[in-house]
Amino acid sequence: MSGPFDLTGQAALVTGANTGLGQAIAVGLAEAGCDIVAVGRTAPDETAELVVAAGRRLAAVSADLSTTEPVQRVVDAAYDAFGRLDILVNNAGIIRRADSLDFTEEDWDAVMDTNLKTVFFLSQAVARRWVADGRGGKIVNVASLLGFQGGLRVPSYTASKHALAGITKSLCNEWAAKGINVNALAPGYFRTNNTTALQADETRNRQILERIPAGRWGQPADIAGAAVFLASRAADYMHGAIVPVDGGWLAR
Repeated sequence: MSGPFDLTGQAALVTGANTGLGQAIAVGLAEAGCDIVAVGRTAPDETAELVVAAGRRLAAVSADLSTTEPVQRVVDAAYDAFGRLDILVNNAGIIRRADSLDFTEEDWDAVMDTNLKTVFFLSQAVARRWVADGRGGKIVNVASLLGFQGGLRVPSYTASKHALAGITKSLCNEWAAKGINVNALAPGYFRTNNTTALQADETRNRQILERIPAGRWGQPADIAGAAVFLASRAADYMHGAIVPVDGGWLAR
């Protein structure tokens, strides 16, 4: 493979790569030539098989990203595995659903810590290494269409994704001149574990499909191409962009 989307010889750290969007992104990057450092609480066995089938290597790093405790260990493990790190994909995230009148502080903190706090400090740790090494890199955050809208019964998730969009732009302002691209994907409604309850709700499922111009839920593989683009030199002049991958939801 050659051309602006070729990632041959590069290494990417992908959080939450064991399933869903994270797995699809990891496999897409591998198919573009990238070795993968898969970070998460469970072993990414299926992802590893798919990455190896694409002809690339995968190093698994066990870490609970609900706190910042493992951040430096994760970065060190990535460099130990492949001797380099070119791409960081902040995909790991959680969601809690409840009426705002009943929402608990525990659920609020759990979502904000995983979706926002750890993302910032992992990005900081990677960027510090890049700056110290005198080189740049690509950071791709996985935000959400709820970084543009309010949503229903997910106040902490919505707040975290709005804030993640803001951090993407803020870090772009500081790091673009250092050769570090910070951009984000904004997935719409995808068939993943996070949306199981919505898919099972007949009324809500119908309402969602009626709103999506593409007429279907996204499949995890639908996001891989956009992730490869933002991670590649094709996106070298993209900084602070929030790219919707939503079947046209936001255009409706």
